[in-house]
Amino acid sequence: MKVEQMQARVFALSLFALAIMTGQSATAEQVAPQAKPANAKICLNCHKAETSNLRGHWESVAMKSSSIQLKIDDRSEVIRFDKAKLQVLNATEKGDVEKMLRSIKKGHEVRIEFAEKDGAKFASVVSAKPAVKLAAEDKIALADMEKLVTLGPGKGKYTLIDSRPAPKFKEGAIPTAISLPYPEFDKFVDRLPADKNSLVIFYCSGVTCNMSPGSQKKAKALGYTNIKVFVEGMPAWLGRNYGVLAPQSLKDAYKDVPFVLLDARTADAAGKGFIKGAVAFASADEKSLESLPKKEMKAPVIIYDEDGKGNAPKVASGIIKAGYTNVMVLNGGLAGWRQAKLPVETGKLATSITYVPKPKPGEIPMEAFIKLIAAIPADTVLLDVRNSEELQDGTIKGSLNIPADQIEQRFAELPKEKRVIAFCPTGTRAEMVYHTLKAKGLTNVFFLNAKVDYDDGKPEITK
Repeated sequence: MKVEQMQARVFALSLFALAIMTGQSATAEQVAPQAKPANAKICLNCHKAETSNLRGHWESVAMKSSSIQLKIDDRSEVIRFDKAKLQVLNATEKGDVEKMLRSIKKGHEVRIEFAEKDGAKFASVVSAKPAVKLAAEDKIALADMEKLVTLGPGKGKYTLIDSRPAPKFKEGAIPTAISLPYPEFDKFVDRLPADKNSLVIFYCSGVTCNMSPGSQKKAKALGYTNIKVFVEGMPAWLGRNYGVLAPQSLKDAYKDVPFVLLDARTADAAGKGFIKGAVAFASADEKSLESLPKKEMKAPVIIYDEDGKGNAPKVASGIIKAGYTNVMVLNGGLAGWRQAKLPVETGKLATSITYVPKPKPGEIPMEAFIKLIAAIPADTVLLDVRNSEELQDGTIKGSLNIPADQIEQRFAELPKEKRVIAFCPTGTRAEMVYHTLKAKGLTNVFFLNAKVDYDDGKPEITK
């Protein structure tokens, strides 16, 4: 992650903590809720909007409040359900509703059919997007992709095309790929090879993504005869290999996204100039690997050397071998960065990695919450969203209890002039309540994204 990004985020969190402790208002006055899009933009590339349907990406399920959280572009929608009436389609696990819902992975594309009741949306159908179906002769396996990419387009005699939207390509792509987004296919057909009998391979975002099969269909209509689809796409590639990105893409795509930037050159070479925020990392040895963020954080790791052909690929491969799956090499290295006329720093490279994940919307610092519960300001409401039977474990003194599944019905009990901070045992239901209250027009609302356990009735808060 860039140093200035980390400093800005820490500063912002400090300001928020100060506002919490002093009781200062953190947001503007309450405003009336506005209608929001029911479909993620990417879903509309292949599907039409349908009444009483939501399309987006799966975030979480909370069985104790019978609630689902769905990501629709930059916002989240909370949908309630009745376990006895809900129909779940295309789940990887079979059995009862809970087992099927929990088998849907975070980020998976989902369609939810719903009806409005008592001010809330209630799901009747949850349909996880199934894998695309293609004939075996139309597909290419990961192992074969790896062989071709090693050879390169010249020796391998292929054209590799990334069918994802351009912003996704900028975040990282398979080496040797060119961008031809499916949504703009007809506009950029000149990016296809002139020889319609040559091997053309399309890929996109994984087994459920229709963009590469859709591109294949369009290319066939144009007369191309030797087309393959790498169905597993970018997720499978990054599971075993590194991706690549251009210098300008690094500057644009990761402007507001935390990441780790590693300089794989020698200290002497780095002393002559480096990219701001980079950390010295010339070898993927055991000690160096221990300095990386934990694998489960899935931090983007971007590596560069002098020209993109030196030590960076070797370091990237070592990091991947250690179990990391979001690793990229900068095309052209520092030379490409200079050629793009991007700024180069001089002096000493940093030797320690600092990675601060981007907080979720509405998330408050755990440390600020811990200090706050010692003396709750008069303008603040701590909202415990657990069910009544859970309260037997203990409570935070002075908090208000409204179970998450009763928020719509008991909304009037919340003082609209005060700051509301929701919490629960894991943060899942608290986050859902945050989005529910935001949808109802509250702006001065937050949630704790941490674990809250109770020892002899007293709260213990940990990550």
